[in-house]
Amino acid sequence: MKTSLRSVALCLFILIGVLPVSAATKWLKSLEEAKAVAIKENKNILVDFTGSDWCGYCIALDKEVFGKPAFATFAKDYVLVKLDFPKSKKLPPSEVASNAKAKEKYQVRGFPSVIVIDPKTDEALAQVTGYSPGSGPAKYLPRLSATKKEGEAAADGQKTEAAKKAAKGA
Repeated sequence: MKTSLRSVALCLFILIGVLPVSAATKWLKSLEEAKAVAIKENKNILVDFTGSDWCGYCIALDKEVFGKPAFATFAKDYVLVKLDFPKSKKLPPSEVASNAKAKEKYQVRGFPSVIVIDPKTDEALAQVTGYSPGSGPAKYLPRLSATKKEGEAAADGQKTEAAKKAAKGA
């Protein structure tokens, strides 16, 4: 009896530990729907361009990063969208067309590609293409954050250089 009770308690503990991750990481399938939600909630959009049924790196990223509590914490600041490009699984024609349009717009050339988008301007703020299996959230998530910061630093550096040149010329 003690073993059964202990097993049930263990199962409940595991389920309770998994539920917050699943609930916090709800993925939409429509970029347009995500834009509306993101504007309303004043969040950026995180888009995962994936080949869910054929891309090994996409599958690893989903399991090793998106399925972890660290990602659920990271994702609370974003509206999540998963745009799928499966080979075996059939999607509705409207979803296929919408996904292809987004892929072209953001110039996605490889899978997985994860892009952070400003919903008000449609500007890509950060983009990471590829995934190294085994690297996990600790190595992957800073790449999404750092990409924007590096771009801003480079732009600030260019402004600083331009300001220095302008000051010398004046």
